[in-house]
Amino acid sequence: MLGQAWLVAEKDLKIELRTGEVVTTAGFFALLVVVLASLSFYGGPATGRSVAAGVIWLSVAFAAVLALGRSWQREREEGALTGLITSPLSASAIFLGKTLGIGAFLLVVQAIVLPVAGLLYALEPAEVAPGLLLLSLAATPGIAASGALFGAMTVRTSARDLLLAVVLFPLLSPTLLSAVAATRALFDGAPLAELRDYLQFLLVFDVLFVTGGLTMFGALVDG
Repeated sequence: MLGQAWLVAEKDLKIELRTGEVVTTAGFFALLVVVLASLSFYGGPATGRSVAAGVIWLSVAFAAVLALGRSWQREREEGALTGLITSPLSASAIFLGKTLGIGAFLLVVQAIVLPVAGLLYALEPAEVAPGLLLLSLAATPGIAASGALFGAMTVRTSARDLLLAVVLFPLLSPTLLSAVAATRALFDGAPLAELRDYLQFLLVFDVLFVTGGLTMFGALVDG
């Protein structure tokens, strides 16, 4: 299954390397959110750290919807999704491959957003970079897996982008709230050891979303 999943992820990555449309669109949008928020809400170092935690993850959440929508739109064009479903690839492998591809896109967007946010909000890279990296790695699989699952559910609908956002954000709220709370604690000077509960909580949701996707994906795309 892992070999089949890599074939699906490799397909998405090669298309993105050739076009660059998902990362460019989602990355630019996320950067715009960060910059506008810094101009609107930044009130100095004291308040900047609190604002930055929410701004970072809001920008990632909105960018994720754009990335997910475009990633599944590719499968909708010219019957590509039908080709995947009718291929010898298992449904679980397709889900896992899409999750890996979407997760890679989100990590690239975060790699763009986080340094810019650190610069705009006067964050010390040496202090916050390790914690942000851990939180990013812990939160991204759950976001990617839920997006891959429900993106497949909405890909055939005419209002797919709106429906995806309506369905996805409530499901992601535990992940996003945990990530924001952990990031705020990190910016307030909490050591990495104090973030353990947040990281465990994020990992629990990663397991739930990935397991649910592996179980339900076949039924969603067949329907």
